This record gives sequence, structure tokens and C-alpha cells, in this order.
Amino acid sequence: MRKLALYAGLAVLMTACQPSEMKEEKIIEKEIVKMDNALRHVVLFKFKDETSEEDIQTVVDAFLELPDKIDEIKAIEWGTNNSPEGLDQGFTHCFFLTFASEEDRDAYLPHPDHKAFGAVLGPHLDKVLVVDYWAK
Repeated sequence: MRKLALYAGLAVLMTACQPSEMKEEKIIEKEIVKMDNALRHVVLFKFKDETSEEDIQTVVDAFLELPDKIDEIKAIEWGTNNSPEGLDQGFTHCFFLTFASEEDRDAYLPHPDHKAFGAVLGPHLDKVLVVDYWAK
């Protein structure tokens, strides 16, 4: 009886550890930043109506390259809007960056690689919304 319970437990564990078929979201974390010392930089994009899915993907890929180029970015997370509330005002893509300090954020803003990303984004951007806050 114990062997049966052991095998059943192993089967459940092995099933739970299998890769999911769900869409993979890319999360890049350079280091763990304590919640009481995390400056969040939230960026939302609304693309022009004529922007193709291919161009949007180019923008997303370029944004996700920034942590490899800008050391001050401690973590990045992103996703697309799926709210059922209908209050998104056309904003479809959200990027969530973490900085350890205001100085790090302030170094990121004029960084040449951030500016180069702006050149990739610019032709496709209708609106942008940015909010920064200290995590509590």
C-alpha cells in the first residue's frame, strides 16, 4: 500500500513539473531588489492603427533588449492588455521596469540605448503613458 501511495505521489509530482503549453512570457531579472527599495517604471504604449503586428514585435524585441544594454535596469516584465473593463483607451502593451534608485532611473532616461529604442518606437507610436513609483 505504501508503494502505491509513493508511486501515485511521484506521478502527480512528475505531471506538475511538465512544461506548460501556455504562452510563454519573457521575464528578465538581473538581481533581486527588495520591495522597500524598488523604483517601478511603468510604460504603456498605444500603437498607430496602421502599425503592423511585425512592426509591433520589432518594438517589443527592441525594448526587451534594453536590460542587456543598460545595467541600471534591475528587472523587466511585460505583457499585453487583456482587461475586460474596456478602460484601456487603446493602450495595448505594458512594460514594467525596476530600478534600485532614482539615480539609476535618471541614468536610464538619457542613455544612448534608450534613445535608440525611441527611434525604433517613434514611427509606430500613437500615445505613451509613463508612471514611476516607489514600491511599498
